[in-house]
Amino acid sequence: MNRIDRKLSEIDIRRAHERFHTEISWLDSWHSFSFSNHYDPANTHHGLLLVSNDDTVKAGTGFRTHPHQDMEIVTWVLDGELEHKDSEGNKGIIYPGLAQRMSAGTGIWHSEMNPRADQDVHFIQMWVVPDTQRMTPGYQQLDVNGQLAKGGLVPVASGKGQDSAISIHQKGAVLWVGRLQPGETVTVPDNAHVHLYVAKGSAQLEQAGRLDAGDAARLTAAGARRLTADGANGAEVLIWESEGTIEF
Repeated sequence: MNRIDRKLSEIDIRRAHERFHTEISWLDSWHSFSFSNHYDPANTHHGLLLVSNDDTVKAGTGFRTHPHQDMEIVTWVLDGELEHKDSEGNKGIIYPGLAQRMSAGTGIWHSEMNPRADQDVHFIQMWVVPDTQRMTPGYQQLDVNGQLAKGGLVPVASGKGQDSAISIHQKGAVLWVGRLQPGETVTVPDNAHVHLYVAKGSAQLEQAGRLDAGDAARLTAAGARRLTADGANGAEVLIWESEGTIEF
């Protein structure tokens, strides 16, 4: 684990409207970091998190078959359904509360389509660099709705072996998700790099202020901060903690 230097601690707030934006006939996508044709050398990742895209795909459309390699790809659906198929024979419907991970490894082809004719699908897709290259491709999904209903933050993708989480091939990273009830308070993990994304609703982050849907806070050695969901509508939050960072 990298040493956490409190002298370098900071909280960097990124507002929803400041993200890169891709809008085409079937896709409305907001990128937290450099992605595709959008590039900013000062905004390429945070910790071990390389991609965090907030995507809305129209009914009956989607990402047709395309390749990936050497990446841990985690998908979290907020509304609607997303159908996954890949070249390893894995397929399934991802819905809210079903955590899904695809390890691209030595190479995999997959598609992500909206199978519904009557509803758009809204989801967050996140990419984390693996700690081992050239692995055999893999796939895992796990329904965590029961754990989320209990409140608090739930580890849903982890390289640390938590039973309630899908496994990722990165020992230094964990994704926590919380469906916070109105007024509920949780403690944001204390680690070298933490990326807090408000997917729905709004919340108040200690010593940083209000975060609305689409806003993010990038914490660097910032300590364990309290996060309190909006008193009227609550919040759904996704929090990545990383012990290391990407070296380019």
